[in-house]
Amino acid sequence: MSLQARVYSIFIVVVGACILMQQLSHWVIPDPARYVCYMGMAVAVSRLRVSLPAIWGGMSLFLVFVLFGVMEFTLAETLFMGCMATLLQSFGSDEYRPRLSGVVFNVCNMALAIFVTFATYHSSLLLIPHLEVPLMLLVAAAMFFSMTTFSVSVVISLAEGHSLRHIWREGYFWSFPYYLIGALLAEVVVVCNHTIGWQTGLLVVPVAYLAYRSYSLHLSRIEGEKKHAVEMAALHMRTIEALALAIEAKDHTTHDHLRRVQVYALEVGKELGLSLDDLEALRAAALLHDIGKLAVPEHIISKPGKLTREEFEKMKIHPVVGAEILERVGFPYPVTPIVRSHHEKWNGSGYPDGLAGEEIPLGARILAAVDCLDALASDRQYRLALGMDEAMRKVAAESGTSFDPRVIEVLHRRCRDLERLTLASEEEPARLSTNLKVARGTAPGTGFENPRSTSDRPTDFLNSIAAAREEVQSLFELAQDLGNSLSLNETLSLVAIRVKRLIPYDTLTIYAPRGDVLRPEYVTGDQSRLFSGLEIPFGQGVSGWVAENRKAVINGNPAVEPGYLKDETSFVAMRSALSVPLEGLTGTVSVMTLYHSERDAFTQDNLRILLAIAPKIALAIENALKYQQAESSAATDYMTGLPNARSLFLHLDSELARCRRSTAPLSVLVCDMNGFKMVNDRFGHLEGNRLLRVVADKLKESCREYDYVARMGGDEFVLILPGLTMDQVGPKTQRLNAITKEAGREVCSIDTLSLSIGHALYPDDGTDAEQLLAEADRRMYAAKQREKLKMSQPRGYDFDHAWTS
Repeated sequence: MSLQARVYSIFIVVVGACILMQQLSHWVIPDPARYVCYMGMAVAVSRLRVSLPAIWGGMSLFLVFVLFGVMEFTLAETLFMGCMATLLQSFGSDEYRPRLSGVVFNVCNMALAIFVTFATYHSSLLLIPHLEVPLMLLVAAAMFFSMTTFSVSVVISLAEGHSLRHIWREGYFWSFPYYLIGALLAEVVVVCNHTIGWQTGLLVVPVAYLAYRSYSLHLSRIEGEKKHAVEMAALHMRTIEALALAIEAKDHTTHDHLRRVQVYALEVGKELGLSLDDLEALRAAALLHDIGKLAVPEHIISKPGKLTREEFEKMKIHPVVGAEILERVGFPYPVTPIVRSHHEKWNGSGYPDGLAGEEIPLGARILAAVDCLDALASDRQYRLALGMDEAMRKVAAESGTSFDPRVIEVLHRRCRDLERLTLASEEEPARLSTNLKVARGTAPGTGFENPRSTSDRPTDFLNSIAAAREEVQSLFELAQDLGNSLSLNETLSLVAIRVKRLIPYDTLTIYAPRGDVLRPEYVTGDQSRLFSGLEIPFGQGVSGWVAENRKAVINGNPAVEPGYLKDETSFVAMRSALSVPLEGLTGTVSVMTLYHSERDAFTQDNLRILLAIAPKIALAIENALKYQQAESSAATDYMTGLPNARSLFLHLDSELARCRRSTAPLSVLVCDMNGFKMVNDRFGHLEGNRLLRVVADKLKESCREYDYVARMGGDEFVLILPGLTMDQVGPKTQRLNAITKEAGREVCSIDTLSLSIGHALYPDDGTDAEQLLAEADRRMYAAKQREKLKMSQPRGYDFDHAWTS
């Protein structure tokens, strides 16, 4: 009890004790036989206590004898009779054993109540208006009711911190009619005493007992029916919750979302003064508001991105379908209107009926705001959760537009209290034995000889439902998406994303065979840099063993991968690996290995899923590799590895388009080797091919990263040099000629090789690819002619002067 409650209780005890001691100190009994008779009856009926509907505690028949004593006995006699009956009633209860302090308070409070009631009944104020005795008794009964109930209400209010008015009204106010009935019975007994004799009062006991017994049986029957109704209502609500949990699992959200929405909605509804029926309707609607999503295709519900217009039109049917489903249930409270209207908006822009303002049921307005708040504060497949404060700000920003301002005001004021209340009411989720190992029954041979370990982690049934649904959806999406792109990188990226949704991992690596080793073709996740540098020989490590034996490994040790332990800061990060071979039509295409930082992180279900999708992934990778090879051969010169003529024209068109936008210069050089035929004739075509490769490499090395070198065919090369101006062309051609001579000396040990170069400058010499290449080619042939003339003239002849003349 709080200090205030203790002080008040002590005050009542002191006052009541003083009244008792003062009155009993000079107690005189005028008619002992009569008093003892009625005293015995009061004590006897004090045990006849019945509980009253909608009232805390109960009522005892000794109330009649207290009021009778107020009319017929002295104050001391009435005090003793009332306090003795209260004392025996407190200690005589079979169900409740009060503390001594509580008994003392009850006795002293009864003494104070009898004293005030006695003084009221015998007050001269009631004699002035010449009130009749029955009316005086009714006033005394009202005072007795006030004194006995008000003191107890004050103590409860001070102890529990609740409203005194609420406690007194809800717990005791409706017992007032029973006090009036007690006053009527007391008046009957008084009349019988005065007309027949006080011995007639003995007849009150059997009559009172029969009334008590009949009423007790009636109340017991009502209580039994009420208990049955409560149990059925609880069963009904648990059935609703089970159905709603299955729906939420299908919708990719958690069952905690349902519990939070229900708690938030009910508390807001109480704040806004909803009736009991409306609160029950809101309780059910909070669980079932999305039942109509059973009619929406799963790929729309679980779509991670924004819905298309057509998909959103399909999604908008779920409130209507949900209302139609629940209409058949026949709820005794208005659940259907709330479910149908929980996507309506305050400004009338919602769906399905376009209701606005007060036209929307209050329960639907509450549910709309609460559902939006919790959705923003929860993780969803299309985004991460927001903090409660940020989520509340976003919801509050829609006040008066999407949501009822009154609802938003209550939510904003109590969101933190509601969050704590939800955490306090959380229940541990039910779990199914989905990972139970059944010993009976033989399993078919799997073909995997290596031992596997599995992690035995319990999972709740909601996650099982959601995982099954997600597995089907992800497998469908993977099968649908694989093959849409022939790009190897896009295919591998898609595989990594889809596998992540099915199997949690920290790093995924797809190894491709290169000779007798595996090299990473695609790496994503943690420690990508480390795994990108691995080279794993066949038969070594987890991935090498899988590639050689074409069998899967589950929960292998990543530390045995060759090269992994070289990084001493990272070797302990990954503790388990799941690796499967990807076999195509021509054999093992690659190996997919998933790494996880936890030990025994992968389960047999993970292996089953990976083996199910491995053939499809292998086929997609095989097709992408073939396409990559075909594309490479179509755009690349096989001899030198440089881009071919087709790629040259595409790239030159692209560069010209860029130069037109930026008005930047562009130089095109066409180069032809002088003396190459002599190399072929003297040293053979194999040496000639090697010379072409060396020249191609040196030309590429001499250029900038963004320059472009291509082979047009034969011994002719083309260079595209963005930003090269006319005054820079001369030094560039000299450098290219020098490296060509150097290549000739390196391969053939002769100094007869040279390069004839023609140039064209954009936009001075042309504005498209054909013009520039034609002009550069013309100048190259002119240079070649000069070179031939120069070689044919005797030494000492001024060739340059003769040519210009």
